[in-house]
Amino acid sequence: MIRKTTTSAVAAALTTALVLTGCSTKAADSSGGGGGGGLKTDVGVTDDTISLGIQTDLSGAFKVGGLGATQANQMWVEEVNANGGICERQIEIDTQDNNYKPDNALPLYDQQKTKVLGLLQLLGSPVLAALKQKLASDNMLAATTSWASSNLDIESPLMIGETYDVEMINGLAWLKSEGKISDGDKIGHIYVDSEYGQNAALGVKYYAEQYNLDVSSEPIAATDSDMTAIVAKLKDAGVKAILLTTSPAATGSIAVQNVSQNLNVPLMGNGPTFAPSLLADQSLIEPLKQFWFVSSFAPMSADIPKAKELLATYQEKFTDKPQPSVFQGYTAGIVWGEILKQACDDGDLTRQGVMDARKKLTDVDTEGLTGTLDFSDPGAPTTREGFVLTVDPSTADGLTIVKDLSASDDAKKYKTPYQK
Repeated sequence: MIRKTTTSAVAAALTTALVLTGCSTKAADSSGGGGGGGLKTDVGVTDDTISLGIQTDLSGAFKVGGLGATQANQMWVEEVNANGGICERQIEIDTQDNNYKPDNALPLYDQQKTKVLGLLQLLGSPVLAALKQKLASDNMLAATTSWASSNLDIESPLMIGETYDVEMINGLAWLKSEGKISDGDKIGHIYVDSEYGQNAALGVKYYAEQYNLDVSSEPIAATDSDMTAIVAKLKDAGVKAILLTTSPAATGSIAVQNVSQNLNVPLMGNGPTFAPSLLADQSLIEPLKQFWFVSSFAPMSADIPKAKELLATYQEKFTDKPQPSVFQGYTAGIVWGEILKQACDDGDLTRQGVMDARKKLTDVDTEGLTGTLDFSDPGAPTTREGFVLTVDPSTADGLTIVKDLSASDDAKKYKTPYQK
């Protein structure tokens, strides 16, 4: 029987690190299970372990999403190890809480870089921006739970899913296809003024130029949660829709003010804008009926066999309400698993070998959890497909699919800053 774990217990356990042993550096050309004669290794790989790191937010503005992704990382590791590991080695993880703050992330990274082969999770666009040069100089591959395409100027970020700019283009295309906005309309965009929101704004700008939309932009801090004045300003501007690249707390405030100020326009968000914990407040359920968001990942309540399997495992193991970031975290595990298998087959489990292996993956299948993933161009989104989701309190994770996995024509044509 798997023991159910509460949020506080999981957070405490994870921040002290799930496993800290077996992280010593291994000399090149050590014996191993890949590629024929010998297996090349360096940092984070021993004869019987592969160590991966996690830097997440378990106590800051995005702690709900961080916890869900980390729980799913743990699920993947346990599943892999129960099935014999990868390359005849067990996976071990070192988990640290950066509180969504770059100042915390920098010293934590310096501790982790001597122990781990790569990062199974790195949460936060400002955190990624702060660590980018270190990641590049250390040849460290990092699966990011941040999707700013502006950070793809180096090869280290492993962004699984649409980037924020592509999400916004797909969201706007859906609003237009549903008749919720029209050519020439004025729209608002409330966004966290970091790489997160600024990258989403690139997609908004691109789409607005195609359809002559007038955008009223409102940057906020990640910790801002009272949106009363900003919604009033957008109402005065006469917007026909509001785009959100915010924290879940800000999303809740925007939804309430949209109704209480009698604006009642459609709200469209990026993936990180929603957390099921919002639905614990009964007063938010009605206002959130005017909210949709684009997600690269299926909701946990989706009628997809793999989703059903993972939902059952999650509910058996944890007491927390299932949320979108769980599939993000599990999919990161799937991708890392494929990379490690490829590197093992190539006979090279060094950091460079892992970097080379990722470029050989062009059609990673996640069994419907997200689109088919192509990692061959590190400067481009790994997929341009996403789901359009809306709130449904009757489902396990409070979400339901409005539009199945697809990419709009505009998203397909859009060129991200560093794609080849």
